[in-house]
Amino acid sequence: MTVFDIVGEEAILAGDATDAYFDRTETTLRHAGKNPHVVAEVTADQFPDGGFELFAGLKDAAHLLEGHDVDVDAIPEGRLFDGGPVMRIEGDYLEFARLETSLLGFLSHASGIATAALETRQAAPDSQVLSFGARHVHPSMAAMVERSALVAGVDGISHVAAGEVLGREASGTMPHALMIAFGRGNQEQAWQAFDEAVDEDVPRIALCDTYSDEKDEVVRAVEALGDRLSGVRLDTTSSRRGDFRHICREVRWELEARGEDDVDIFVSGGLGPDDLRHLRDVVDGFGVGGYISNANPVDFALDIVEIDGEPAAKRGKLSGVKEVYRTADGGHHVGLRGHDAPADAEALLQPLVRDGDIVDDDLFDLDAATARAVDDAALTGFSRDE
Repeated sequence: MTVFDIVGEEAILAGDATDAYFDRTETTLRHAGKNPHVVAEVTADQFPDGGFELFAGLKDAAHLLEGHDVDVDAIPEGRLFDGGPVMRIEGDYLEFARLETSLLGFLSHASGIATAALETRQAAPDSQVLSFGARHVHPSMAAMVERSALVAGVDGISHVAAGEVLGREASGTMPHALMIAFGRGNQEQAWQAFDEAVDEDVPRIALCDTYSDEKDEVVRAVEALGDRLSGVRLDTTSSRRGDFRHICREVRWELEARGEDDVDIFVSGGLGPDDLRHLRDVVDGFGVGGYISNANPVDFALDIVEIDGEPAAKRGKLSGVKEVYRTADGGHHVGLRGHDAPADAEALLQPLVRDGDIVDDDLFDLDAATARAVDDAALTGFSRDE
């Protein structure tokens, strides 16, 4: 038994993190002496329907398939997709059969979170957006959550250990617990102690809604920290918010009235894209938690589409090996391999693994994936600006 309910890396790589019916499938095929050469594809929707989603999780998927005698093609992480395969695996079926559960988990969960993060990012393109959602998920998932959010282009993450895994510095200043530890009426002591204790490279952003009116606490923070104050954060509980936009406008007014135009306003607490659109012209930045971290996974499935060189598929799925394309107008197209591609189209599926070796790790490089997401969102017109 383990201390925490965590399936370890060794079990995942060994194929033990699988559904029981793959164990029984493997036993049955070996008993029958069958191990067909197949092409299998990972898809969510068979045909484009106008609902783009952001592809993520490829790094983990690549390392899962590494060392197995298969060839794998995938669309690069950070590309948007709308129907058709995001990954294609070719090899003897028993080389990868028991990896399906983990493979789909890696891709489905990360892509769902990345898509929600992209919706959030696009809702406030000129504002700072931070991922604050690690507290809503099992800690073993924190790095996946934060990485998927970064693929979508958020400006930062909050989880320290995830940051160490990803090589990124975690962001964040103070919680309400710090303010409460100093006691009611002693907010100035808390802000000043923070200023004295914390490294100089950490922005002095004062939490200003613990005990009294947001405007009152903001003015007190300005008086307490003076020019050292970088910004204020409002994390007002939803039951006490009233007209949150109006509160933010009041705070902005009071800052400007005191010549503190350069003090930024950040807001957090149960925010989603609609909130960002509503507030983006009166605040400077957002911390978004559950909307990103609690996103529904993309419903990927892995299906055999060719067996021993012949098209094959179960009912409801499209047989035959497919390609997916991006056209210059941002369109997403699905077609059979070997058939004519759309005019001036870019083939999205790229070689990832050959004979068990990863051949192009740029397909899941984090910085490259983020750049692709920005470009693809612009090209496809991805937006939830309603």
